[in-house]
Amino acid sequence: MGLIATLLGLVVSLFILLLIVRMVLDWVAMAGRGPYWTVRARALAHAGTEPVIAPVRRVLPPIRAGGIGIDLAFTVVFVAALIVRGILFSL
Repeated sequence: MGLIATLLGLVVSLFILLLIVRMVLDWVAMAGRGPYWTVRARALAHAGTEPVIAPVRRVLPPIRAGGIGIDLAFTVVFVAALIVRGILFSL
């Protein structure tokens, strides 16, 4: 069980890294700056994370605060992934 849990923990760690990349690239896109490759990288990051975030977003839609929206689904998935990773590495 230890080896399987460690391998799953590594997969979850890679998913967390992809979430962080998505977050940074979304910030770059909002700033309106960045080289062309960031557009493709952002699309790839969204393709890898959206299948997990979209179902959560249907239950927990973004909150509008003035002119900005706060995506709580992303935050919930990020925190859940951190918790799952911690559990997997402790097995």
